[in-house]
Amino acid sequence: MRRGWVAVAVAACLGAAEGGQLGVRLAPHATECFYTQVDEPGRKVAFYFAVRAGGAFDIDYRVTDPNRHVVFNGVREKQGDLFFTAKYGGEYSFCFSNNMSAVTEKTVDFQISVGGGRRGADRQVENEARAQLPERAEGVHEQTGMLEELLHKISGWLGGIRGAQKQLRLRESRNLSTVRSTETRIIWFSVAESVLIVGVSVVQVVVLKMFFRKTGVRV
Repeated sequence: MRRGWVAVAVAACLGAAEGGQLGVRLAPHATECFYTQVDEPGRKVAFYFAVRAGGAFDIDYRVTDPNRHVVFNGVREKQGDLFFTAKYGGEYSFCFSNNMSAVTEKTVDFQISVGGGRRGADRQVENEARAQLPERAEGVHEQTGMLEELLHKISGWLGGIRGAQKQLRLRESRNLSTVRSTETRIIWFSVAESVLIVGVSVVQVVVLKMFFRKTGVRV
């Protein structure tokens, strides 16, 4: 049973290391592209992105295959969670564009994961090797099946937890960006209000001085 929990921990560590989340800042009218290598056709490619800060939290994106064919594209999207099967082996590009913004910088978090093909082949080889082993007691097979089912459930739970963490981090970042923007507006509004009050006070003093000079008593 301890080996089973060790396998779960190792699987979780490998899953976290395969597709680490990255971030990029895009200046106004800027375009940034990132590339990943797909070894063979049939591999599964997952692409997640979310605008964390800047403007209306929107960005243009485009995914192209090694033949420069567009796989996915979108305009003014706030976030996306895409999944596709690679038709060709080679270099795939994932581009973000901030051309719609004239003065606003955008911060985008994204994650690119490639898997599927080799995992399936390795699992098939493992199943074939397991089939060649001598038959054991029926209870051992039942325990193995229960353990595999438990591992699949835990894997699904971990995936759900990772997705929830992404959404919480995204929501927190957007709320923080909104708060900072509001604070900046409040500061500038306070400065403008103070300048306006000082200006009105100076004008009132000048007007009163001019009024008393004109209406002064002559002896």
